[in-house]
Amino acid sequence: MELADFWTMIQDVHDRSAGEMEAKCDRLQTVLAGLSAEEAIAFSQHFDALMDRAYHWPLWGAAYLLQGGCSDDAFSDFRASLISRGQQAYETALADPDAIDTSDFDEEVWFYEGFQYAVTDGVEAAIGFNPPRAQPHPSQPSGEEWQEDQLDQLLPRLAAAF
Repeated sequence: MELADFWTMIQDVHDRSAGEMEAKCDRLQTVLAGLSAEEAIAFSQHFDALMDRAYHWPLWGAAYLLQGGCSDDAFSDFRASLISRGQQAYETALADPDAIDTSDFDEEVWFYEGFQYAVTDGVEAAIGFNPPRAQPHPSQPSGEEWQEDQLDQLLPRLAAAF
């Protein structure tokens, strides 16, 4: 499975669920359970790599502003939910976290805990186990660490809106 195939599956699940997270998770689990072992493992590896790529200080700053604080666990949920919204939302957020389209912001949706579990459970249903990560999770986010009092300068649009 190529990365483009991963994003096609994500977009299809997002569109067919109308963005509703519980329906999205159920649909994703069903789709993943029907994959071959090779495809399911590749999907899991793409998901992990995208989660790691989004483990980025500027994006964490955006999540912090959106939620009024953001723990490591909440940031993990945010990154998974961002992936669930599709490639365009993901790439835009990583390129410029201050440009995240918040017109449909709903804290429960944007910080939804279940999407990571849907990936894990769907892959496990396809292959009978949870595959190990291809690469270890980064020990620290990429990018420059910020202090809370810097966020209004780093992310002025989001700081003004939230």
